[in-house]
Amino acid sequence: MCFGDEATPPAPPGRPRLTSGSEIRLVASDGNVFLAYQTVPRGHAVQSGVVILPDARGLHGYYRELAHRFAEAGIAALAIDYYGRTAADDDRGPAFDGSAHARHLTPEHTGADVRAAVDYLAAGGTRAIFTVGFCVGGAISWSQSAMDRWVTGAVGFYGRPGECRELIPRMSAPLLVLAAGDDTLTSADEARAFDRELTDHGVKHTFVLYDGAPHSFFDGGLAAHADACADAWRRVLAFVRRHTEEWAA
Repeated sequence: MCFGDEATPPAPPGRPRLTSGSEIRLVASDGNVFLAYQTVPRGHAVQSGVVILPDARGLHGYYRELAHRFAEAGIAALAIDYYGRTAADDDRGPAFDGSAHARHLTPEHTGADVRAAVDYLAAGGTRAIFTVGFCVGGAISWSQSAMDRWVTGAVGFYGRPGECRELIPRMSAPLLVLAAGDDTLTSADEARAFDRELTDHGVKHTFVLYDGAPHSFFDGGLAAHADACADAWRRVLAFVRRHTEEWAA
């Protein structure tokens, strides 16, 4: 498990916009039907959108709230669930054993689901589309740099580099790597090694290591890591803005 059930996403900087959100069902190219949660800023035209890739629990409430935080910042968001192929229902509450289901995930399955989400955002008029992932979803997000040419950029919070390392030579979209210095799942040394590998292969990326921050530090309830949360938000929004402008040019 990544976040606790009491976790809440930190607020983005700036004055929040009003948002609307709703559940939808998407269909992947292999026929998988899966749940997603979409949000948009009300009365505000958007150029940028994000596909939110959760931790192993899938579409937990934290990620629904996070989708609203992105919409508050003027970005359309679509948080997806991973388990349409294996779970009997949509309940991702405390009793759901995400780790057991996550063992059945494959790059082909997650890639097909991300592609369906990207297509959905594009069909709604969103032009530049990014992936933003957490823990397991961090590596899935970075992988899209190699797997999906329609992804403008890929952001990963405390992802696991070993799960996407073999794709590094094929990565083309820019990456934002946000690593936790006190992560118990990915050591600081492993995170730095990932940074070096990306550099050695010429992958355009930004690497940030938050010293003293634990795995899952991006939590509005963790006052001790408020500065890291604020910095991460600024970097994510700047990354989206910069690469949206580059795409538009």
